Amino acid sequence: MPLARTSLEQWTVLAAIVDHDGFAQAAAALNKSQSAVSYAVARLQEALDLPLLVVEGRKAVLTPHGQTLLKRARPLLRDLDTLEALAQKLKQGWEPQLRLVVDVAFPRQRLLSIVAELQQLCPNTQMQLSDAVLSGAEEAITDNTADVVVTSRLPSGFLGEFLLNIEFIAVASPEHPLLQPARPLSIEDLVRHVQVVVRDSGVRNPRNEGWLGADRRCTVSSMEASLATVRAGLGYAWLPEHLVAESLRSGALQALPLSPGGTRTVPLHLVLVRPELAGPAARTAVECFQRHLPIGANGAGAQR
Repeated sequence: MPLARTSLEQWTVLAAIVDHDGFAQAAAALNKSQSAVSYAVARLQEALDLPLLVVEGRKAVLTPHGQTLLKRARPLLRDLDTLEALAQKLKQGWEPQLRLVVDVAFPRQRLLSIVAELQQLCPNTQMQLSDAVLSGAEEAITDNTADVVVTSRLPSGFLGEFLLNIEFIAVASPEHPLLQPARPLSIEDLVRHVQVVVRDSGVRNPRNEGWLGADRRCTVSSMEASLATVRAGLGYAWLPEHLVAESLRSGALQALPLSPGGTRTVPLHLVLVRPELAGPAARTAVECFQRHLPIGANGAGAQR
């Protein structure tokens, strides 16, 4: 195979000039002298015998050839970053840090069992465990701020494995007006009362999933806070079946007589955010989530 006439470093310099709007800014970003930046681009254009940049006023802009070639070069630059990051992980062995972001609907006791197992299997890896509500898990994936994510919705361009369905039940305290007297309820009944909702932890595209448009709502920061608020008789809410099961058994809560709509099903998916960079701790975390599923949880649903 013949040696390449250009280097990835030269393409990196060209990309920096474009991304930072000039030679001086690119030099500062790359911690190089401006003359070194100019020399790298000159050698690149000389090797290709094509003009890649032209100066318009005080700004260097890509020629049509430059636009085409830089567009093809950028994936190579990203691959190089990935390769070097992977080499660093291999050098370190087990990752020093494992970032888990888990949708709050995932059963808490099951999650704690997974964390306990990971602490035994990855004793030298520091774990960061964060709860996510609605779009917060999606942002952790798209922003690459987590290694392993459990999410209720897969962002475009990412693959995930179906884990299990979570059943949400509409509940209120027995003394709540919606249950006095007991009769089938409609949406019109619900919107006249306070609905307790959990605040979306995402920033860019927060969702109001499950909110029925009631004029009055009480927004809380966690499922546990929502449960406590509903048990206190301050509103009604849709809450995970596993979270309210004991309260329903004891009579502290009752399911609202809605037909249909008394329950909602939310699918949860497991995402290994950057498989090409995943180290042994991240892959072990995926295996732990898979092992700790209820029997048959991802049977037919795994084909979704």
